[in-house]
Amino acid sequence: MASRQTTNDRRARIEQMRRAEQAHERRNRIITISVSALVVAGLVGFGAFVLNKKSEEKEQEVAAAKAPIEDEQSWDAKKLTNKHVKTQVKYPMKPPVGGDHNEVWMNCNGDVYKEAVPDMNAVHSLEHGAVWVTYTDKVSKADLDKLGDRVKSTPYSLMSPYKDQKGAIMLSAWGKQVTVDSADDPRVGQFFTKYVNGPQTPEKGAACTGGLSG
Repeated sequence: MASRQTTNDRRARIEQMRRAEQAHERRNRIITISVSALVVAGLVGFGAFVLNKKSEEKEQEVAAAKAPIEDEQSWDAKKLTNKHVKTQVKYPMKPPVGGDHNEVWMNCNGDVYKEAVPDMNAVHSLEHGAVWVTYTDKVSKADLDKLGDRVKSTPYSLMSPYKDQKGAIMLSAWGKQVTVDSADDPRVGQFFTKYVNGPQTPEKGAACTGGLSG
């Protein structure tokens, strides 16, 4: 009788352990499913956030490209001559924003030049859609670094010192020019957005490599 009771107790303990194990497995499955659902929801939410952010950035770029730039100077791009010449050209503005120019362009694939570059070659770069950033010795190193970083990361742009210009920092495209006092001026980004290989470009998409390297 005692032996039978012992056997029943052992079976009861085994059954209790089995049920506890099953309950533990169910809890683990519930936790795994819940965590997986949270991860998926998080990824979906993050993906939606990234897409919305990219969409907002694109809308901002489009708006910036359409908005007028404060104090920008403009010349009729179609009236600026663009012949290839070998004789020296005297431009009416400094830096020049168009006109006859040398048959070889300055490389403008995010090129930052430490020395002045020839006007006639730089104008050819503008004809290809480049934005040309020029500066005087009044500009701080911090501003030069910021401008240089922007140019280096932007195909169809170049940067060089320019001794005789009126403003500390000037940005030029074909038929377009603006003067700013700081690299943090919002018009810098607006000018790049609007005119890097922009609608003013006479030879849109032409090469910015394979030319003069300074």
